Amino acid sequence: MPGREEMPSTLERSSKDAQRTWIKAHDSAVEQYGEGERAHRVAYGALKHTYEKVGDHWERKEGGRKGPSDPRSAKPRQQGGRSGEGVDENASKEHLYGLARRLGVDGRSRMSKSELLDAIRKANRSETRAARSS
Repeated sequence: MPGREEMPSTLERSSKDAQRTWIKAHDSAVEQYGEGERAHRVAYGALKHTYEKVGDHWERKEGGRKGPSDPRSAKPRQQGGRSGEGVDENASKEHLYGLARRLGVDGRSRMSKSELLDAIRKANRSETRAARSS
């Protein structure tokens, strides 16, 4: 099935460029691996190289920086690693603080970088849940 028809709701609320990145990677993966979870993982992996999840949608990474955003994106599937859920773990603490401010994260000024990452992931999940239910 074409990527346009399987596009996740978070991408439907994102820029046309983010959608195009996901669709192209998904459709290419379907050709190589067939339909299913693997095609989605490949598409998200490609998306995470230039985009990060902010709330209920995806935005281009700070300064146009490219590269894997989390340990899972940087490794082959067999080697494991956890997902950053679209949050760019290689971003600066200042950038993460700005995202936390935009997302209304309380206590952000006293948080370490790892605490900011966790708080942003939680806020992203919450906003995505709210957007899907409305």
